[in-house]
Amino acid sequence: MKVTVATLSDSVFTLDVGEDLEIENFKAFCEVESGIPSAEIGLLFNGVPLTDNTKTLKDFGIKDGDMVIMDRIRQQRPAPTRPAAAGGAPSWDFSQIQVPSTLRGGAGPSQPRPQAAARDQNDPAVIKEMLAANPDQLAMLKQNNPRLAEAYASGLEEFSKVLKEQQKKRAEQDALRIRMMNADPFDLEAQALIQKEIEQKNIDHNMELAMEASPESFGSVIMLYINCVVNGHKIKAFVDSGAQATIMSQKAAERCNIMRLVDPRWAGIAKGVGTQKILGRVHMVQIQIEKDYLTSSFSILEEQPMDMLLGLDMLKKHQCTIDLKKNVLVIGTTGTETPFLSEAELPACARLSSQVSEEDAVRSSAKDAAAEEDRQLAEAIARSASESSMDTSESSKGATPGPAPAAAATPPSSAPAGDVKEADVANMMAMGFPRDACIQELRNNNGDVNLAIAAIFAKSLSASFQKK
Repeated sequence: MKVTVATLSDSVFTLDVGEDLEIENFKAFCEVESGIPSAEIGLLFNGVPLTDNTKTLKDFGIKDGDMVIMDRIRQQRPAPTRPAAAGGAPSWDFSQIQVPSTLRGGAGPSQPRPQAAARDQNDPAVIKEMLAANPDQLAMLKQNNPRLAEAYASGLEEFSKVLKEQQKKRAEQDALRIRMMNADPFDLEAQALIQKEIEQKNIDHNMELAMEASPESFGSVIMLYINCVVNGHKIKAFVDSGAQATIMSQKAAERCNIMRLVDPRWAGIAKGVGTQKILGRVHMVQIQIEKDYLTSSFSILEEQPMDMLLGLDMLKKHQCTIDLKKNVLVIGTTGTETPFLSEAELPACARLSSQVSEEDAVRSSAKDAAAEEDRQLAEAIARSASESSMDTSESSKGATPGPAPAAAATPPSSAPAGDVKEADVANMMAMGFPRDACIQELRNNNGDVNLAIAAIFAKSLSASFQKK
């Protein structure tokens, strides 16, 4: 039969023995596997110590597949091993770090190390100096104990606070371990502590295997975003197959000019990881993805960090496929593929590497919205100017020729119009722009009045924004 032997040091091995084997000989097998002398081996089965070496395994009721706990019985208990630091990070033995001679008060390599240095091994200031003198140890600290590494970067006061807190937790764990080693094997509380210790070591072992076999599982992945256009406005949409409905934030809906289509009868509360207020629903909006125009409905949320979220309703309607091998979203109804955005292209609220605060993200979003509004205003003015110029040209065709107005006959500036039309310059000057700037923009845009007005208006808005 096979008997599993487990030790408190997380060492487990299996012995293939007979049920008539005596305990004395069973300890000899354990000595071969563990290297512990049989005279110092103590065995425990179902809370009962196996003290009689003349009895067999069958006498103690040990059967095939059972587990026996083994521990080493010492006359003098050695110093307990240092447990892991709080949070699963390993305990740091700073005594192995070599301190440069400049940090030891000028003592040369041939001089004996002062006793004060050994006495101050747990002093936070000394430990901080040791880490500063050993970049490789500091790099290991950042990897294995990030909280202490952050405190190191914050200054001596924060470093001392965190270090003393972790040292206190280690001392409590040391005391708990000593209590567990000295406890009565029949004590249920001691047995629970032993079980907890074994479980934690199994967890740590599983984590070490995962870090070795699949280290990528400890990294962070960026979410899936695509570029799309809603009502002529560019939006970065989050593709979420776990969301039931497609949603849009109130700010994005205002930028896309679709708030007028919101049906308040569909207002309510959205529940998920948190709760948010639903202002209503837009029943049908056209979304442009690449060259495809798709229809979808939106639920408008009052406070939503991302502009738009493509939910399962839209993905199923258009038979979309998330192809992670090609890193694209495939529109099944048309066969169009659109790539997922890289981290640099994501909005500020979705980036992993950026340390953008929530206020900075809101401020950046507000600036983008203001720039978009300025662009729309410039286009509206350009269209208005185009219509005005068309009306002027039509009225001039039906009017009786007469003397030109004095303002047109004598321009306020001496700059010649050259290869641009004087009527176009006059129309732009009527809007309050200087003559020289009007002529320059008309030349830059090959005499196109609409483009010239949009360009000069955009420059004036940019200049006023920079002044603010």
